[in-house]
Amino acid sequence: MDTRFNKSQKQKSVIFSVLLFAFLFNINFVSAQDGEKLFKQNCAVCHSVGKNKVVGPGLEGVTSRVPSEEWMAKWIKNNSAVIKSGDAYAKKILAENNGMQMTVFASLSDADIKALIAYIKNPPVVVAPVAQTGAGQEEAEKVINPLAIILGVVALLIILISILRGLTFSLKNVQNEKHGLPLERKQGAWTELKAWMGAHKRSVALIVIFALGGFLSAAWDGLMGIGVYQGYKPSQPIAFSHKIHAGDNAINCQYCHSGVERSKTAGIPSVNVCMNCHKGISKGPITGTKEIAKIYAAAGWDPDKGAYTKPQQPIIWTKVHNLPDFVFFSHQQHVKVGKQQCATCHGDLTTMTIAQQFTPMTMGWCINCHRTTEVPGMKDNPYYESLHKKLSEKYKGQPITVDKMGGIECAKCHY
Repeated sequence: MDTRFNKSQKQKSVIFSVLLFAFLFNINFVSAQDGEKLFKQNCAVCHSVGKNKVVGPGLEGVTSRVPSEEWMAKWIKNNSAVIKSGDAYAKKILAENNGMQMTVFASLSDADIKALIAYIKNPPVVVAPVAQTGAGQEEAEKVINPLAIILGVVALLIILISILRGLTFSLKNVQNEKHGLPLERKQGAWTELKAWMGAHKRSVALIVIFALGGFLSAAWDGLMGIGVYQGYKPSQPIAFSHKIHAGDNAINCQYCHSGVERSKTAGIPSVNVCMNCHKGISKGPITGTKEIAKIYAAAGWDPDKGAYTKPQQPIIWTKVHNLPDFVFFSHQQHVKVGKQQCATCHGDLTTMTIAQQFTPMTMGWCINCHRTTEVPGMKDNPYYESLHKKLSEKYKGQPITVDKMGGIECAKCHY
């Protein structure tokens, strides 16, 4: 009985140990992930996990340089208190960085700091896979031109008709020879076609009517497509991925396009906005250092010296969305007042590696949107709140859409 009990206890102990190990392993795994997130949120602006200096020194091998990891934890938590204590190594760091102190992170817990140190000690290795970007990726994603398919089918039909025509002529002469009739001379295709058309005038008239109708329809569609560039996705001088920035890293659109709430245009971010993050992030998850090096070249940044010592170079971005000059459109009016999301017009950019024109952006598309989009009430804006109240009284029981407040009047967009 005792033997069975001891055996059962041992089995439970083993199971408990395995579960405890798995639990601790999971905690460490989560902490490692949290460490990377914490580093990007708090440290990446001033430090890199490599050798290059940003504002502060690169942190590669820092855990072997500092007195201990316990000392490092105190330094991250409150470097000011460590300096005031008269610590010799703290004074040395202060002198090497021209007396510039680090930010105090009193809000970080001990677990957060431990996760940070674990991440700094063993940062993930970024391996840049062979991937097509920019022009190469755009070329790979091109589909076959429909016109080429139509021309190919027509050419195939012409060849097939020519073969069948020759076969019919040969078989007819074989029959004539068999019955002792004179052999027929092969006539030109145009002569035979004229003879057939003369014998089938009604069929010819119907074919001409249908062909003319198809031509006019194609011409109309072609004219309607002038200036419509839905699906346009040009290559850019820097292979910037919205999927990585807005999707994977959840960077708010307004961080880069700062004019969207207060201006007609959303604005293209300057290279200085890029450098806010990329001083410390020198490798991307797909292209490695290749594309970020172009940002450094544009900004005149020397990552080895951690200073702007090189000449600056402009980035010539290719515009994706381009409305005609006779159209007035305000981002502020749509985003700030209309409460529209970027995806309404631009599609879900969090999934786009290369930005493209998602919607047709034609007048018909805009009018349809104005007829179906409800106007939100704005309690923080007395003018719009008063207007919304009057419209609600006028159109009792009906949704207040943009067209009901003049959203389809010509002068709203063309003046």
